[in-house]
Amino acid sequence: MAAHKPLKVVVATRLFTPEVGAAAFRLRALVDGLVEQGAEVQVITTKPPRGSRPFKPTYGLSRWPVLRDSGGNVRGYVQYLSFDVPAFFRLLAARADVVVSEPPPTTGVAVALSSLLRKRPYVYYAADVWTEALSAMQVPSIVKKVMGAVEGRVLRRAAKVIAVSEPVATQVAHFNVPAGRIEVVGNGVDTGVFRPDGTVATTANPYFVYTGTMSEWQGADIFIRALPLVRERFPNAELRFFGQGADEDHLSALATETVPGAVHFGGVVPPADAAGWIRGAVAALVSIKPGQGYDFAKPTKIYAAAGCGTPVVFAGQGDGAAIVESGRLGAAPAYEPRSVADAMIAVLKDPDHGGTESREARVRWVAENASLKASGQAAAQAILKVRTQP
Repeated sequence: MAAHKPLKVVVATRLFTPEVGAAAFRLRALVDGLVEQGAEVQVITTKPPRGSRPFKPTYGLSRWPVLRDSGGNVRGYVQYLSFDVPAFFRLLAARADVVVSEPPPTTGVAVALSSLLRKRPYVYYAADVWTEALSAMQVPSIVKKVMGAVEGRVLRRAAKVIAVSEPVATQVAHFNVPAGRIEVVGNGVDTGVFRPDGTVATTANPYFVYTGTMSEWQGADIFIRALPLVRERFPNAELRFFGQGADEDHLSALATETVPGAVHFGGVVPPADAAGWIRGAVAALVSIKPGQGYDFAKPTKIYAAAGCGTPVVFAGQGDGAAIVESGRLGAAPAYEPRSVADAMIAVLKDPDHGGTESREARVRWVAENASLKASGQAAAQAILKVRTQP
């Protein structure tokens, strides 16, 4: 019997290495997993921002110009469509046995339509549920309704939906996607980058660090509001933000008004640099604003911090708080300034929280529970099960 030909997989994503972000890291791990398991892979993506580090993979990589906002992000419906419309035609011309779509759902539409015309299946990699994220933003109800209908149709037509967690899988199931088509593969961080050994950032004053996206639904302003209370006990404590997002201007203005000179914004930095800042921090800050329909999220910021051995202060409730508490990765105070400040003060006084936690234990937990390589391999295996029907 003749052996199967290598599966030809095309991955459509607006973000890919060398861009910095959870989506780019996750897709890189997926593609690496596919290549390791013998698939032929082509990535259809965008030209990276100016100044990005060179990246020359061993697999196919097709880049196309895209409209970016003033911060260099592909964020916003006009920016999404500047990728999605050309991607539709690029996908029509691409040879593939299966196509993988990354959010947003508008990209899912381009993938679904092109797959219908080319008579091939597609897989939707659900890192989150877009409609739930919109619930936390100031978006007209008609937009939420339309996007919900679009997302539901894309999810239902997929041959398989890969979910990064059980809560995301539950949200996907709400769109009437059959349980047999949903596969949970987990999520994580690159433990080769976010590890305890390596460069350590040093500053004159002790600092807390926030890395990654700054969106309204994350509500990172809670840490700025808590800082004056922290500085009553530790007058030189500071906050350092690295990343970007729709809420950055608001955070900067609030910092200038509330604690001038004590909050620093460092922009987007390479993962290795972010790891250095995390290692040198008193604690890493993570937040999810409660009651916005996003309490099921498990931010990879948690894993990045713990992988470096740094304690986490998670402001919020739900699955993220549960991970921090059950893994003994830090503290999960209520989402209000006094509780958050008390948690920050506690870690300033004792990084190991009275000896119940240790740097080594946090690192070990990430290695056992949140390896990005392992989740990428699991996602690759799920995709390899999908072959074009005769």
